[in-house]
Amino acid sequence: MAKIALGTWAWGAGAFGGDKVFGSKTDVVNLKPVFDAAMKARLSLWDTATAYGMGESEKILGSLAKAYKREQVEISTKFTPQIAEVFENSVEKMADASIERMGCDYIDIYWIHNPMDVERWTPGLIPLLRSGKVKRVGVSNHNIKEIQRANEILAEAGFKVSAVQNHFSLLYRSSEKGGVLDYCKENGIEFWAYMVLEQGALSGKYNKENPLPAESDRGQKYNPVLPQLEALTSEMTAIGQKYGAIPEQSSPTRSLSCSQVGIAWAIAKGTMPIIGATKARHVIEAAEAAKIQLTAEEVARLEQLADATGIDTRGGWEHSME
Repeated sequence: MAKIALGTWAWGAGAFGGDKVFGSKTDVVNLKPVFDAAMKARLSLWDTATAYGMGESEKILGSLAKAYKREQVEISTKFTPQIAEVFENSVEKMADASIERMGCDYIDIYWIHNPMDVERWTPGLIPLLRSGKVKRVGVSNHNIKEIQRANEILAEAGFKVSAVQNHFSLLYRSSEKGGVLDYCKENGIEFWAYMVLEQGALSGKYNKENPLPAESDRGQKYNPVLPQLEALTSEMTAIGQKYGAIPEQSSPTRSLSCSQVGIAWAIAKGTMPIIGATKARHVIEAAEAAKIQLTAEEVARLEQLADATGIDTRGGWEHSME
């Protein structure tokens, strides 16, 4: 299992796309160095969704992946129930459209993006698995009962849920408190953690003097609480300074960044973080962070400070896992 996946939510423009959600401007030209840097660092697992820019993120990913052999790139994308009617309410038709946009002949892992109706949508994964269009399947934003039910439906056809993808960060540990992490460990299910750095709010880059883009969704959500994050991000930075550089890096005095400590925390919790990749340095730093193992004391200290912020970062699309 890879330690890190790379996220493409911020790629491209359009509905639910990078410009609106993140305030970013990305296209194939400025993302090519990012993709190539990741592949060079052996980070080849890419996570996208039809809903990201309504297909724009998938198109960009497909364009970049074409420069490599198909087996060198692992592609993860999603069926989103909220836009199912665009594809005649068919899981298979949305998957087919994703395959066409990305110019590939199969999807490595395909997800049900939200648990709007587990009984209705989960069976749609079965013909995709049988045909080989999809190699593995997962569920996102599902709680334990919903994961169990999805597994029961798939098991009747001889398949299983391979992975769960939920929001999980120092500020939002609902999947741990609700037992989803333990369930996944006990049942051999991968847990993919998205929004590990809370769309940059836990990167250490932003504060009240240097806020996130004000017009973006993330700016509107996180800018009001940036002062409450200072003690946590200061401790993340301090922990990073203790570790210094990774041995094979050329600058021996360089310490880990705040972002890298956040990534290392997620790995220490037994999850695979999905790291948004819009700059080459993002993927290089992610690869370095995967080599670090935080102590139990450091993990506990970070969680204590995170709890003290009193911030709930649950998204409007998700329900509590507890």
